[in-house]
Amino acid sequence: MAPATLQGAERTGTVPARAEPRAPAPDAWSPTPEELAAARTTVARLRAAYPSVDAATVEATVEAAYASFRQAKVRKYVPILAERRSRKALAAAGSTPPAVRNGP
Repeated sequence: MAPATLQGAERTGTVPARAEPRAPAPDAWSPTPEELAAARTTVARLRAAYPSVDAATVEATVEAAYASFRQAKVRKYVPILAERRSRKALAAAGSTPPAVRNGP
């Protein structure tokens, strides 16, 4: 076996070659159509919940939340985790959603 395989690329100073020269980097996030739809839904939901916040700020917050999960191996829960992270960030910035009423 090659030394890079046994010891790791960081120890030998070699970097494993990509299968295709134009293939994206392994850490690059290429969302599926379902993830894009979930991100758009999250943005719409948060824009409705935080009407006083600029739309670009909400979009950037959601984008940053999704980016923080770009290397997650289990993708199923990324939309809900990203939405929760976005809500926390918007709340920490001083934005408060309207109060939810439970009942008449």
